[in-house]
Amino acid sequence: MIVAAHQPHFLPWLGYLHKVASADVFVVMDDLQFEAQNFQNRNRVKVNNGTAWLTVPLVKGAQQDRICDKRIANDASPKEHWQRRARLTLTTHYGKAPHFSSHAKELEELFSREWTSLLELDMHVLRTFLRWLDIRTPLVMASSLKLSGQRTERIVDLCRKVGADTYLSGKGGSRAYLDLPLFERAGIRVAWQEFEHPEYPQRYPALGFIKSLAALDLFLNCGPESRTILLGEGAASAAKHADGTTVC
Repeated sequence: MIVAAHQPHFLPWLGYLHKVASADVFVVMDDLQFEAQNFQNRNRVKVNNGTAWLTVPLVKGAQQDRICDKRIANDASPKEHWQRRARLTLTTHYGKAPHFSSHAKELEELFSREWTSLLELDMHVLRTFLRWLDIRTPLVMASSLKLSGQRTERIVDLCRKVGADTYLSGKGGSRAYLDLPLFERAGIRVAWQEFEHPEYPQRYPALGFIKSLAALDLFLNCGPESRTILLGEGAASAAKHADGTTVC
């Protein structure tokens, strides 16, 4: 069984959703320390002059706050409230996208409901995006597993507690900090996510195609074709083991 894991993101990008689809179980690392200037409370969309951030403001807390501890700051004036600004940005720049109208009702609900917990917001968005893609990978919260150890030890413990024999990792900074011999001694294989960012029709084509936006960009432009564009015909894409062999 393949397990993948990642911190929760706000309006996650396509590589995040591809990773969920490529695993048998996905663990949301909600008990890790919150990282400012990351994607846990913000993401980018395409606008007429490039990109813009949709950001969820947070109540100031302690540096060691975990993601699951973070609370949303809803004290801005109605005109400057983050939800109004997000709605305005999306309506202005995606209102004429081919599939905006089919998602408008859920987006209106998302950006009008009163949210207080960042984690609850992120999980709502993640589950919504997975439903739109018909990705049914079970989600497990790391805080429910009572994990022990640091870095690779913690991931090995995660694999054991969900009964996985393969850990699916992204290709980014993971290569630098994962202790591959520790996985080998634990009898757990490591597979590397094989993700190639698809290109598809976007708004403002004169700007060229922009990668790594919030997945909303794909949904609003391509609608029912989004799953095929992201995952290809039929099944989720493959990953490679650390030794180069392929796991599907």
